Amino acid sequence: MARTERVADARAHTGEGPLWHPAERRLYWVDIPAGALYRYDPETGENAVAYETDGVPLGGYTIEADGALLLFTRGAVERFVPGASDAETVLTVDADTRFNDVVADPEGRVFAGTMPGEDALGDLYRIDTDGSARVVVEGLDIPNGMGFSGDGTTFYLTESEARRIDAFDYDYVTGEIANRRAFVETPPGDGVPDGLTVDAEDHLWSARWDGGRAVRYDPTGRAVAAIELPARKVASVAFAGPSCDTLYLTTALAGGDREREGDGAGALFRATGLPAGGRPAFRSRIAVA
Repeated sequence: MARTERVADARAHTGEGPLWHPAERRLYWVDIPAGALYRYDPETGENAVAYETDGVPLGGYTIEADGALLLFTRGAVERFVPGASDAETVLTVDADTRFNDVVADPEGRVFAGTMPGEDALGDLYRIDTDGSARVVVEGLDIPNGMGFSGDGTTFYLTESEARRIDAFDYDYVTGEIANRRAFVETPPGDGVPDGLTVDAEDHLWSARWDGGRAVRYDPTGRAVAAIELPARKVASVAFAGPSCDTLYLTTALAGGDREREGDGAGALFRATGLPAGGRPAFRSRIAVA
């Protein structure tokens, strides 16, 4: 039976993007609007700010092949070396809004979504290892959680406001995605699908914003399990730890209060005793010397 516990009570406005750093044996995660990158040590329980942007929202990040972090902000990608005081801009993208969720693929490319703006919906970019960027999916109403099947043939993408998770055929050699189709469609009142991860049994875990839980789906898209949290807005999920067997979940207070949003809103949680663990996250290779 799964066991959940609150491990860091940061009261984040929008806790997102948990990602395990194997070399540091730390979990990184972000508070998007605060531009804060947190680093959590599961051995000591310490959760500290590792880096803060200069008032710019931090939508997501990847870990580079050399251990540095690529931070995706508003139209810019910055390289941050853990322990440093500053980050270096390595890439700019012609986007009108901030980045949201991002993910590295098996070859070191990065898929990165942008938020909708006043006049247009968001887009999904693919950033290749040579630093070039192009839009691969247009008109997304909040592109969100992404992941890959274990055999490397399927790419998953969440479109939050459309209340769906789509699957694409994926070619890891070229990075091309094709044949978009619905994998999961959530009904109104069931929470909004947000971040996701794929476990070692190719089951997909999807965080539920305003749903208070994370839902596990089998490879056919059937819901088979769920983890309930004392927070209405569960924003993201990721497997972490040396054995990749612990599921971390981020939540959001979102400018509200805990009477409405739940006693754990804005905290970092972890779940153990799950049916399966996960797989290590792929490393990006965008700004590696």
